[in-house]
Amino acid sequence: MERPFRVFRSLDAVPADFGPSALTIGNFDGVHVGHRAILRRVKEVAVERGLKASVLTFNPHPSKVVNPARAPRLMTTPEQRCALMREEGIEQVFILPFNLAVAQLTPEQFVERVLVDKLGVRAVLVGHDFCFAYKQSGNVRVLRELGAKYGFTTEEVKAVMLRGHLVSSTSLRVLIETGRLAQAARLLGRPYGLEGEVVAGRGVGSKQTVPTLNLATQTEVLPATGVYVTATRDLEGGRIWPSVTNVGHRPTFGEGQEISIETFLLEPLAGATPRRIRVDFLRRVREERQFPDAQALKQQILRDAGRAQAYFRRLKKWTKWSVFPVDSMA
Repeated sequence: MERPFRVFRSLDAVPADFGPSALTIGNFDGVHVGHRAILRRVKEVAVERGLKASVLTFNPHPSKVVNPARAPRLMTTPEQRCALMREEGIEQVFILPFNLAVAQLTPEQFVERVLVDKLGVRAVLVGHDFCFAYKQSGNVRVLRELGAKYGFTTEEVKAVMLRGHLVSSTSLRVLIETGRLAQAARLLGRPYGLEGEVVAGRGVGSKQTVPTLNLATQTEVLPATGVYVTATRDLEGGRIWPSVTNVGHRPTFGEGQEISIETFLLEPLAGATPRRIRVDFLRRVREERQFPDAQALKQQILRDAGRAQAYFRRLKKWTKWSVFPVDSMA
């Protein structure tokens, strides 16, 4: 019988039956194909040894506590990471609230107090560059030595290379923020998407150009300004529309530096405006640019829509992001 998926957000909330666990540790921002390789291996070990497939991750990102100036912008929220981990067979996730007290734990203190006493680890699986505890003084070798002392095995999972390049969250951020969303999709194993509330715009688009859904998102990593072929999902109703999305500053209307994310649906809404949406970015169409007037912008949007419709016609199935043929998004 399959166990229910569980998420815990404090040490006090972790139940006594969390263990015995097969556990991996990390930030897992983006949950890319390298992360998924580790997660699948955790599941394999858990099945082989009768353990619970588990993840220990952190919120906020440790760098935001110990070195805020170097903290990376994040591609996924803890909730999004949990949902993606669950797809790989993970049964439970502990989101450790990261603070100065946690940062000051020595490797042995972290292992004893968190991994052994609270999470009941019997197997720990980590990536090749894994570091942990005070000033990142722990590494795979230290973890293996502590495992021998405290009764758990340690396995180092090899890094994933894709077309000769190491798959990493850092490289993903660069691809996304420079508009190379097709390449980013290969590293993710899925299109990159933004989620959030649909908010009211200034009303200019629906009157002078085309009606759009305006997205307010908490995601920190945004695609480079420009126009993209996208797929838009109603997170509450489930419907998906082919779409075109502009990420930018609306220069034609003389607006300021605030980034707007506006999506034009290529099929009728046919119902109430969705409250929460996810916009998956499939391919960049062009840079954002200023037009002499709203009519010229409207004509360009319609040309962009035509290019997007041609893109979707080349796909046999597109109504779920999980079936997008990533290799076709070159």
